Amino acid sequence: MTEANIRLECLRPATSGWVQPTGEEVREVLRLAGFTGGHTAKVLGLGAKGDRTVRRWIGEDSAIPYAAWALLCDFAGQGCIWKET
Repeated sequence: MTEANIRLECLRPATSGWVQPTGEEVREVLRLAGFTGGHTAKVLGLGAKGDRTVRRWIGEDSAIPYAAWALLCDFAGQGCIWKET
């Protein structure tokens, strides 16, 4: 885990061995970004019931799409994880 309690394999480009984050890792990225579930839904354009989608990601009832995860990581200061280094 990094200092932010996010596994390094969750901070890779999708084509370079990316591993799906856990609900706790999603929660940690939201915390680092200073986002609530509702704000996350708005920023990602998830629609009127988007906060429910965010809760499902945190509860591990559904997987967070890579694109949403990558944007949240950038908002949280983890960098542009989609770029090859």
